[in-house]
Amino acid sequence: MNADDLIVQESAYEGLTAWGEKLPHALLLHGPKGIGKLQLAEHFARFLLCEGRGAALQPCGRCEGCRWVRAGSHPDLRLVEPEAMARQTPAEDAEPDAEGAGRSKKKPSIEIRIEQVRQLDDFIHMGSHRAGRRVAIVHPAEDMNAPTANALLKNLEEPPPGAVFILVSHRPARLLPTVRSRCVQLPLAAPNADAAARWLDSRGVKDAARWLAFAGGAPMRAAELATDARGERIGRWRESLDQGAPGGIEAGSDREELELLVDVLQKYAFDRALESFGLMSKYRSTAAKGQPVSPQAWLAYARALGRERLLARHPLNPKLFAETLLRDFPGTLHS
Repeated sequence: MNADDLIVQESAYEGLTAWGEKLPHALLLHGPKGIGKLQLAEHFARFLLCEGRGAALQPCGRCEGCRWVRAGSHPDLRLVEPEAMARQTPAEDAEPDAEGAGRSKKKPSIEIRIEQVRQLDDFIHMGSHRAGRRVAIVHPAEDMNAPTANALLKNLEEPPPGAVFILVSHRPARLLPTVRSRCVQLPLAAPNADAAARWLDSRGVKDAARWLAFAGGAPMRAAELATDARGERIGRWRESLDQGAPGGIEAGSDREELELLVDVLQKYAFDRALESFGLMSKYRSTAAKGQPVSPQAWLAYARALGRERLLARHPLNPKLFAETLLRDFPGTLHS
């Protein structure tokens, strides 16, 4: 099995393959964000659409079905996501700019639109192109508003033979109860540390254990943070905190960056509070030498940051917002 085939939810995948021909027409995979739910859904879709695996429990990776899924062009597979999450911008939403390049007419929707779900009608009720199943993945399912969810409900209530719906949700309580009731629910937890570390190592993530701890055990989130520009910023901020110099943190005016800063500071505060009570740190940050700070002060700061997190994407003055976060940092090391 190559790195692309390695998934973090191995035991859950084995449970899905055990259904065999008794597989329900609708599954709801739910659990914390970043633990590999979508990866599991996509790998299981490959399994269902593989034409060369025989009795094996893994897609062969060589047949036309596997190659089409990997290329994102299998005619019997649909991935329904908000436009803002789409891996490619829909061509119909683009128009040429003055230099001839494509330019979006409007901001991509952050919700799954009802038109996207209605387009599943023809797909689901049309015969399979490859004489097998038709698979629709909806992710994240809670991004459907009520009319969109009701449109999907019609297909969930009267599914044609061979159709399989896989709903992936970070917050299943936000789904309509009628949608949840039509699905076999599979709750997923964060994978064990060994499986997560093995997957991160296969992706070339350095210092995987620390990134995994920072991401709360969510390997997909850990890989995402560790392998882009945000990881570099987080690394610099954590180094400043570990050295007892939060005043050296420089946050820009980008709102996403401010949200990351709140996350880093809050996790550092939680670690210091845990250590003050004689417990192990959860996020693997290092306590700086200096004036002792009470666990109550760290917890109060962490709670305050929880409130500030709600404002991080909409600050009136981003620079002043960041300065306020650091000014209220417990202790005097930053003065």
